[in-house]
Amino acid sequence: MAAKGSHWHSRLGVVLAREAQRLEHFQRAENILLTVLEKVTALDPRFMADYSRNLEVFEFALCSSEDEVTVGVPLRMAADALLLQACPSEEGQVEPVPSGHRHTAGCCHLAVPREGAGWEDWTREDVFSAACGAECRGHVVPGKVLRRLRELIVTAIVHCRHEFLIAPGQVSAESLQEEGLQLSLLVSSGWKMIRFHILPVVRRKQGARKLHSRPEEGGFPAGSLQKVTQEADFIPCSSHHWRYSADRPVARLLRIVGLLRGHRLDSLRLLDHVNREEWQEEGREGGLTFKHLKMVLLWATELFPSPEDWEDLDGSVYRLLVILLRCLATRNLPHFLHPEENLFRGAAASALYPRVRGFASSPARFLPCHLAPAARSSRLPPDSGVEAWLRRPAQGGAGWSTAYFDVLLSKFQVYRIQDRRRLAALTHISSEAERARPEQS
Repeated sequence: MAAKGSHWHSRLGVVLAREAQRLEHFQRAENILLTVLEKVTALDPRFMADYSRNLEVFEFALCSSEDEVTVGVPLRMAADALLLQACPSEEGQVEPVPSGHRHTAGCCHLAVPREGAGWEDWTREDVFSAACGAECRGHVVPGKVLRRLRELIVTAIVHCRHEFLIAPGQVSAESLQEEGLQLSLLVSSGWKMIRFHILPVVRRKQGARKLHSRPEEGGFPAGSLQKVTQEADFIPCSSHHWRYSADRPVARLLRIVGLLRGHRLDSLRLLDHVNREEWQEEGREGGLTFKHLKMVLLWATELFPSPEDWEDLDGSVYRLLVILLRCLATRNLPHFLHPEENLFRGAAASALYPRVRGFASSPARFLPCHLAPAARSSRLPPDSGVEAWLRRPAQGGAGWSTAYFDVLLSKFQVYRIQDRRRLAALTHISSEAERARPEQS
């Protein structure tokens, strides 16, 4: 067992060393970006420089496969008083939700109410479109907000250069001219350029939300799942409409996971590194991303609630692997906060499945740092039946439960849990599968 564990820990050591380096580079680039955004705020106080960048720093350091980060610029407004108005239904659009719905999944307007004072800054022509209505004066238009923010960033860069706050070559604004729903800026980290995607964000408060139908919070601290969703971020989804973004609550959940004991984040680090080195195809889009792996970790934290699940490194990695394999086999990775949303789109899951499956069967071939011959032993005996279990049709939620994934862990020979209730549940679901097999044949 020690020999097997050494492969995992050896690769983890390489990943952690690179993480510290990435963090240092990110902070250099972030300081330059904040200098520019401070000038933006000085030029137009409606746009705020957000100094609470700990979530972005945390995620960027964890992720070895990307050198880009999304930065929100909050709008200084009484956002809670804005009216959410569903988009008109048009063919090809996301189905609208009822006006004022707390958790808007589709697009919406952010309307300035007719009653109330203090809206002078947000009813100017450069960010506002007037409309006739009994309840509202008109809408804050994301396309206009983006245009104004682009102008401010360009002006701020010029000012910062003239005042010697940033050096020549530290910021490239060429991609700012590209039309889109976010503004792209390349900033030097001293070693390479980091791409920052900048977008305006409207932050509103909302009531606590029950995320999905599971009665317990799994391995998350009590109340944490509801707490992280008490604020809603709205970002542009078209030149006229906004949409709810779950990026910040997901990042906050990931941070909470990082405070728990065990190898949860180490598992994410390792699989992200393996994905970059072994699973991704150069120049090909639509593969496995860090966002996908984050979602797998959140599900694993809920489905494997015991600290015992995360005590050893290889067993922790396999808790993510069995969930990832199930999602690839069924071509469905549910969003943790919105399980009705499938994060696997297109045929990418089909191409990835055999690679991830091969890694899970014989990880030692991929883990050594090319300093010693790779081990050839396999995790799976020939008649393990794991393929049938991975593709087993979900019946009444049985394909998305702790007992189901415990069966998979046992087939990969990494199930070492002593909890009697979980052992009984594992035995029960295995027995049911055995009884159902003659009927299916």
